[in-house]
Amino acid sequence: MRRLLPIVAALTLLLAACAKVARDEGVVVGVTDGDTVRVLVKDPAPREIRVRLHGIDAPERKQAFGSRAKQELSSLVFGKTVRIEKVDTDRYGRTVARLFVDGKDVNAEMVRRGFAWWYERYAPNDPVLKAAQDQARINKLGLWRDARPQPPWEFREKERER
Repeated sequence: MRRLLPIVAALTLLLAACAKVARDEGVVVGVTDGDTVRVLVKDPAPREIRVRLHGIDAPERKQAFGSRAKQELSSLVFGKTVRIEKVDTDRYGRTVARLFVDGKDVNAEMVRRGFAWWYERYAPNDPVLKAAQDQARINKLGLWRDARPQPPWEFREKERER
């Protein structure tokens, strides 16, 4: 019995961790920028939610590649049914989540295509996003075509200083 206690404790923690991920489904009805969308969900009643893509940060609208990032995200998700795996809610009330279209991880795809950074601050141990960014950088895709692309968090900081 004593030997089973650690196993039972581990399984309990695993089940609790899995239960924390809330899943939902809906249709993307708007793309705000390269890392935020509006989704019409139907459960329990039809409503629109704003979803911020977890673990990535796309260029700002006024920043190089900002418009292109929005276009890329639109091509991936607009008008399509997405699976939403909620991770958190941010200070603006947006659902922070991983999005999937036809089984494809949209967050990772934006990074893989070079239109978003792996936001290591919020997803520090994410090997999928790290690998996607490494691949985009090596292949000089999207924003990695620039000699020194500026991360959005640095761009926002400079904007605040002005």
